[in-house]
Amino acid sequence: MADIIDNEGMEYGSVKIANEVVAIIAGLAATEVDGVAGMSGGVTSGITEALGMKSLSKGVKVEVGEKECAIDLFVVINYGSRISEVAESIQENVKNAVETMTGLNVVEVNVSVQGVNIPKEEKVEEEPRVK
Repeated sequence: MADIIDNEGMEYGSVKIANEVVAIIAGLAATEVDGVAGMSGGVTSGITEALGMKSLSKGVKVEVGEKECAIDLFVVINYGSRISEVAESIQENVKNAVETMTGLNVVEVNVSVQGVNIPKEEKVEEEPRVK
């Protein structure tokens, strides 16, 4: 918890940021990066999506302390993207977004590439042979 103190040293109280909040910020920041097809969430997120509940923190695991946090991201990259560059951009974007919005110091952003998204070819409709 981070204590908020005014200029005169008077304490207002404490602020606690939930893990889910940090996870949502990190997940959204990661999907903003060019080359990211989406987040990989495993079995439980697949079940929640099947039930119509989209999880904004899918593919994100966080540990939040009083002043610091560590983030693990599980992503799917678009085919043709340079994985190392995309992963580095994810790390930078997530770190900046979480630190700016929460005031927490991000000590780690670990990116695990779980898959590659291969775009589906568009079907070309053939002319019928018989009219």
